[in-house]
Amino acid sequence: MTKPVKVKALTDLKVVKRAIAEQAKQRVSQASEQLKAVKQAASDKDLFVRAAGTVKPIPDKRKVLHKAEQKMPLAMQYQKDEIAVLREAISDEFDVSTLLETDEHLSFRRPGIGPDVTRKLRRGDWSIQRQLDLHGLRRDDAREVLSLFIREAHNHGIRCVRVIHGKGLGSPGKAPILKSRVHSWLVQKNEVLAFVQAKPADGGAGALVVLLMASRG
Repeated sequence: MTKPVKVKALTDLKVVKRAIAEQAKQRVSQASEQLKAVKQAASDKDLFVRAAGTVKPIPDKRKVLHKAEQKMPLAMQYQKDEIAVLREAISDEFDVSTLLETDEHLSFRRPGIGPDVTRKLRRGDWSIQRQLDLHGLRRDDAREVLSLFIREAHNHGIRCVRVIHGKGLGSPGKAPILKSRVHSWLVQKNEVLAFVQAKPADGGAGALVVLLMASRG
């Protein structure tokens, strides 16, 4: 803080006025120089932007940007998981011949199921509630469709279904390849208690009547 100046004479007063005027002149000069510097900086920046265009910061290579993983919708993921489980649950290498009854129709009943069950199936004591036609499907597609069909029928409390596999007349050599596969796949499904060849009116040798265990729901 500047100390007050004591004026003792007219000469001293003139000296003080000159000093004040000089200080004011210096402040004006400094302010002018600062204003010029600001204007020059703004001009230089504008010139650079026009010359170089829009400037983007250089990414830091030390940082790794991970793209957000897009999750599969729950419904699709559930269906994908279901198909994977069903595909692993049944095999084409399973030997079903030792489990089929050695009659002319090659029927099946799970251990603990009495022979009266297959007799009732043949007679039609259980009404067929749903059916699945596998005609025209490739082996892998037929396996997955059959697995899903059995699973869904059981979940809905369906007890008796018909599976149409055809007689194999359109297969190479007219061998009933799909028929034997369907036998094998059904035996491996825990929901299946028994099955028999359908009556002539229900498809005969080209179809099976399948009994499913009761749903717990």
